[in-house]
Amino acid sequence: MTQIRNNWTKEEITNIYHSPLLDLIYQAATIHRQNENYAEVQISNLLSIKTGGCPEDCSYCPQAARYHTDVEVQALLSVEQVIAIARKAKEAGASRFCMGAAWREVRDNRDFDRVIDIVKAVNTLNMEVCCSLGMLTEAQAQRLSKAGLYAYNHNLDTSEDDYKRIISTRTFDDRLRTIENVRKTNITVCSGGIIGLGETPEDRIAMLKTLSNMPEHPESVPINALVRVKGTPLEDQPKVPIEDMIRMIATARILMPNTVVRLSAGRTEMSLADQALCFMAGANSIFIGEKLLTTPNPAVNEDMAMFKLLGLKPREAFKNGKPQQIPTPEVA
Repeated sequence: MTQIRNNWTKEEITNIYHSPLLDLIYQAATIHRQNENYAEVQISNLLSIKTGGCPEDCSYCPQAARYHTDVEVQALLSVEQVIAIARKAKEAGASRFCMGAAWREVRDNRDFDRVIDIVKAVNTLNMEVCCSLGMLTEAQAQRLSKAGLYAYNHNLDTSEDDYKRIISTRTFDDRLRTIENVRKTNITVCSGGIIGLGETPEDRIAMLKTLSNMPEHPESVPINALVRVKGTPLEDQPKVPIEDMIRMIATARILMPNTVVRLSAGRTEMSLADQALCFMAGANSIFIGEKLLTTPNPAVNEDMAMFKLLGLKPREAFKNGKPQQIPTPEVA
């Protein structure tokens, strides 16, 4: 197996990222195939459980209250609504169920109490349960852990230097602090970024350096291509070239050999051949369903046809085992 490193230098990552494309794909594919389950791709479903009205100013996000988009504000869904959708997702082949709420941070109130109940309910389906709720305190992370949360998503989005250009209502350190709080529990970390924001290759390299040099690599790294949404500050950004997605996925695979690299937003603008190259370069997860929070996603039947053609098979839930639940006091 490939040695796991947490001390990658900027120069090393730069050389990998800028390798001739076919050489880069070959190197990443070689590392990926050292895992006997390389043809397994995790199927995840992402649901917005509370939509719009967010006070943040993330330049890419149609859910920010300050932007004029077509997103309609929706209150937090009920436990019954979410569990019904989760059941359908499992029937469609999903082994991970991810839930996002358009909050700046988690508050200790009735909404958070309901999220705890939702996590407990989805857990009964034997799916990996993931949440993306904004910033978390250590006590809140412990409470989610006790409820059985498997993963917490908190993307870095871009590099530390580029971050304030994209978001001004919180800092890069705020992002890292939440990830550190999650790491104090037995919840796994899901953290990646978005390309196509107007960042430079150096920003992408710096973001990958931050992720790959964490004391523990994130168990899951989503690589998103910007979905340009009318009404957001980044609506006029050009489409992300597929070779840029391949470079990001391949470099992430080389730097973090055991991490699940998620081919996330932007697949509707990729051909089957484009996606095949991403899988060859080391991607081993996709999201299914008509929407990723509020943006479009390929139809499930298209994805299943792609799996059949490429010889891919769905990855089972808890492939790396369920985390041992560590008893913690209930936090009010």
